[in-house]
Amino acid sequence: MMQITLVYSPAPREVFEQALTLPAQATVRDAVLASALPARFPALDWAAMACGVWGRAVEWDQTLSEGDRVELCRPLTVDPKVARRERFRRQGARATGLFARRREGGKPGY
Repeated sequence: MMQITLVYSPAPREVFEQALTLPAQATVRDAVLASALPARFPALDWAAMACGVWGRAVEWDQTLSEGDRVELCRPLTVDPKVARRERFRRQGARATGLFARRREGGKPGY
């Protein structure tokens, strides 16, 4: 038997975390099925989600080890590149970058 942790975040700042005891050679799919996740979130299509172990993407048939942390990732709502462009557009060129806050009378770049 081995101990693993299953983590899912249904919304920002909201986390479902459950510690599970599974038999040796259990897979990521076995962990989800053994958890309370399908019962707690019946409308969730967890099989279509991306899964990972300790932040690394893995397949559903990945074998787990003692102490693994299985993470289910919801899809991104906005492309990170697009979000960065929008943030830059709102802030403007003067408010962004490494040298945005210059001291009074300071040279450019310091």
